[in-house]
Amino acid sequence: MDWGTSMARVVMVHGVGKQLDTAETLYAALAPALVGGVNLALRQDPRLAGRGTPLTQDDISCAAYGDLFRRPGARGGTPQYEAEDVAEGLEYDLLLAWWQEAARRDPAVLGPEDVGRGLAGYAASRPLRVATVRRALDALTRTRFFKSVSDAFLIAALKQFRRYFEEPHLRATAQERVLEQLGPDTRVVVAHSLGSVVAYEALCSQQAPRTVTLVTLGSPLGIRNLTFDRLTPLPVDGVGVWPRSAEHWHNISDPGDIVALVHELSPRFGARLRDHHVHNGTTMHEMSAYLTAGETGAAIALGLAG
Repeated sequence: MDWGTSMARVVMVHGVGKQLDTAETLYAALAPALVGGVNLALRQDPRLAGRGTPLTQDDISCAAYGDLFRRPGARGGTPQYEAEDVAEGLEYDLLLAWWQEAARRDPAVLGPEDVGRGLAGYAASRPLRVATVRRALDALTRTRFFKSVSDAFLIAALKQFRRYFEEPHLRATAQERVLEQLGPDTRVVVAHSLGSVVAYEALCSQQAPRTVTLVTLGSPLGIRNLTFDRLTPLPVDGVGVWPRSAEHWHNISDPGDIVALVHELSPRFGARLRDHHVHNGTTMHEMSAYLTAGETGAAIALGLAG
């Protein structure tokens, strides 16, 4: 594949934690899952009978922005963050939101309100806040939602989320990585997690084409205060702006995906948006699991069929 020539019919956009990857490595890991999901839908979904041809990996490219988060000289690409490194504001608030959602969905998980002063202690002093962070990390990394995820990785994800919103140059560059992959042949943009925010804002820009279908996977776009109210362009009267370049928009979410938190985006962005629920098992937030779901494959195939 000749990278950067914008010949792809489908463009993938990844989420957090991919700072060690390039467009090529992400393509190698994810393209087979996307092809499999689409071709599964073509065989099984009656809506697609006679409306599409099998997808191949040559139809796909990947917009990669993870290297923007790779700190020069950091061993392994991920600094060994500890609880003290979780910053006040967006990082702390998102961590608590994940913790509260994990406790709501799993009775075995003690939430912030169940472990002493919890949320009330946050504003009192830094020692109390750090203690709350430690309890949150301990609770989350023991759950099925963040199975085998280390404290450092979880904190790094929080920091990538915050940096995207608070560092204008990084934000603009990530969106440019998406836009440079879009061309006259592009029909579908498939974006996961934080990548759905990057893709959404890119497709709202004047530089994007007007003919794509947007498919968001495990998207945090609907989280009030933390994501939704920080978008560019800003929501108007509580309603998110429809991406000017999106002819159709499908949102795919696993109800057990606590990273997404809000699993239906149509109440935020309007009835034109189609929400679909899938079940990814213990890999509820992984992009590859979303890509192999029949609902995802059908949304992409419908976009390709026009």
